[in-house]
Amino acid sequence: MSNPDSFISEVTDEVRRDRLFAMFRKYGWIGGLLVIGVVGGAAYTEWSKAREAARAQSFGDAMLDAVDLGAPEDRAEAIASVPADEGQVALKQLMLATDAGSDKAAALKALDVLIADQAQPQIYRDLATLRRVMLVGKDQPIADRRAALESIAVPGRAFRTLAAEQLAYLLVEDGKTDEAIAALAALMQDQDAPQGMRQRAGQMITALGGTPPETVPAAGAAADLGVDAG
Repeated sequence: MSNPDSFISEVTDEVRRDRLFAMFRKYGWIGGLLVIGVVGGAAYTEWSKAREAARAQSFGDAMLDAVDLGAPEDRAEAIASVPADEGQVALKQLMLATDAGSDKAAALKALDVLIADQAQPQIYRDLATLRRVMLVGKDQPIADRRAALESIAVPGRAFRTLAAEQLAYLLVEDGKTDEAIAALAALMQDQDAPQGMRQRAGQMITALGGTPPETVPAAGAAADLGVDAG
């Protein structure tokens, strides 16, 4: 050979190719499975999203069709017949309880079912509790309504400030004017309370003969106004 180094290099490369092909024949199926797994996983994810979107749209369309019916009893029957699962069950129960023309007893029953359903998200159950207290009104003792509201008027709960507002109204109903004014004033100082709620609290304080306090900016308002909260 005129060039032994070149010959050796070619042989070495050939051996490497043979080894590579042998390894591919032996283990190539693993790579194939990985590719199939990745592609299949992506396809399943997209299919799941499409199915979920279709399910949500079907539920929404059925609920809209139901509430468009004229008679309250027809709306209630149509809403009750809409297929639902998971969080949709909570939404359906809330719809049954918020129809302006619905039967009060039936609405309270729907809310009770939702409140007692431990499988439903806490936020829906809290909303049902709040709605129930507002709907039942004086048909239920103040102490019972207060206990229900206090269970959701705690830090971290989504409807804490709404529950606090209703608790203040219970104090008004109970004739405890000074305590009600103090509770409403505290609500006006609560950074989590939206502006509309603060305005209602101030108007109620004035109606009760008190003087609304100066309010602090709502959470995030200082940043929006370019004010240094520190």
